[in-house]
Amino acid sequence: MKNAFIVVSVMALTAVFAFNDASAQAKKKPKAKMPSEEQMMKRWEEAMTPGDAHKNFEQFVGKWDVESKVWMNGPKGEPSVSKGFAEYRLALGGRYLQQEFTGDMMGRPMNGVGYTGYDNFGKKYVSFWIDDMSTAMSTMEGSMDKEGKTLTMWGKMDEPATGEKGKKVKYVTRVVDKDKHVFESYDVTSYGEKQPVMVITYTRK
Repeated sequence: MKNAFIVVSVMALTAVFAFNDASAQAKKKPKAKMPSEEQMMKRWEEAMTPGDAHKNFEQFVGKWDVESKVWMNGPKGEPSVSKGFAEYRLALGGRYLQQEFTGDMMGRPMNGVGYTGYDNFGKKYVSFWIDDMSTAMSTMEGSMDKEGKTLTMWGKMDEPATGEKGKKVKYVTRVVDKDKHVFESYDVTSYGEKQPVMVITYTRK
């Protein structure tokens, strides 16, 4: 009984010391000072206002003929070639670039919509794509080179045909000139970053 009393006493003292130490640590850490209302409004304005990064979207605005090449069995085989039409518009005051696509993909009719933006607060380009050949939404994020000609983004993809989920995908948009740009998709998980599994060429109408 005496030993049990000693053990309980030691545990109680340990708890007291631990509590006192935690209290002392808490006192040492000053609470983060909340910004003033004026500062918060300024930060919000900076986050919501389109800037130089958003101006890069202007070069895509217009109507485009589209040719798609898709390598279903890997980049070394023969691609499936499809045609289509796309139109880009600026949306919500130039904050986003909207693309609407109508055409074919791998022998099937396809309609799709995508939005690309630049997150001022996160300091990154962000994008999503949806179409009627899937019930999944593709999301990606990345950066553009200093010249505003190459946008590199990363995302994940599920593959219903093989049952794979969360495959790493690299997306690259290259501006060739004012009348042509190319979108490339790389199945990094299966084939690496050297050869794309999809290449979509946009030629201005």
